[in-house]
Amino acid sequence: MKADDVAQYLQDNPLFFDTYAEILAGIRIPHPYGGRTVSLSERQMLTLREKNKGLEKKLHEMLEFASENEALQNKVHQFSLALFNAQDLLGLQDIITRNLRDIFSVPHVALHIWKGLPPSAEVLAFADEYKQPVCTHHAVHETLGWFGESAPDLKSFAYLSLRTGAQSIGLLVLASEDSQRFYPEMGTVFLQRIAETVSSALQPRL
Repeated sequence: MKADDVAQYLQDNPLFFDTYAEILAGIRIPHPYGGRTVSLSERQMLTLREKNKGLEKKLHEMLEFASENEALQNKVHQFSLALFNAQDLLGLQDIITRNLRDIFSVPHVALHIWKGLPPSAEVLAFADEYKQPVCTHHAVHETLGWFGESAPDLKSFAYLSLRTGAQSIGLLVLASEDSQRFYPEMGTVFLQRIAETVSSALQPRL
């Protein structure tokens, strides 16, 4: 008889161990971590403890994720409020870049508005094509030069297209020397909120 046949028989006959309770009590199986044998009931307890540890770990991860999300939401809110202090376009641009550094600890920020500073055809096409934030380890076209002397040390970038409807009005680029600060697989929900907030603040001044 194969092991699968035994397992299937026990599943089909749940009262088996009621009839042969002494067999259940006498079964000894290897301890999962070696060194000795344990009873079936002890093995079940070990299994339950392992499952509980796994559930506790998942719960802890979920709570940490929720805490991080709440902290980010608060930062986005704080950033949005700061934009109301701008008196003109130049002041708004300064507030945007300064608060991205201060509130989100982004070490390098470049903000280019098409008004008065037309982009190259390649950068314009990029901003028009990618409506959602793009995170990458490589600078797009000539945008690396926007960071001046810091450019050679930058290893990760987040590109946020600023838009009014379907048309781009500028490009906001966040950069870091840390290659894992921005990466292609990362979530961009909060980056998109920042892009939309900045776009809305800029629109009346263009």
